[in-house]
Amino acid sequence: MKKILVLNGPNLNLLGTREPAQYGHETLADVERLCREAGDRLGVVVECRQSNWEGQLIDWIHEAGREVAAGAMLGVVMNPGAYTHTSIALHDAIKGASVPLIELHISNV
Repeated sequence: MKKILVLNGPNLNLLGTREPAQYGHETLADVERLCREAGDRLGVVVECRQSNWEGQLIDWIHEAGREVAAGAMLGVVMNPGAYTHTSIALHDAIKGASVPLIELHISNV
């Protein structure tokens, strides 16, 4: 079965407690459960990861690129959090790894 990797960036581990008026009361565990349930309905494995460290996210993108090239992964869905506005390194990693990636956000950036 093919896999989709869901990456969440800095501070998303605080979902449910950080600014709930802006981001809601659901936790990251709630979001990950919804993602896995959607994957089950679509017949794909959804693997969820979160890191507050830019380098860790980059390593996971590189790993995903290798898995896509090997035919084991379909791509990545990513909420880069604060790195949306600041990370040239993440942008370069996505381009360099040639991984299909969808960027999304909880709030309207």
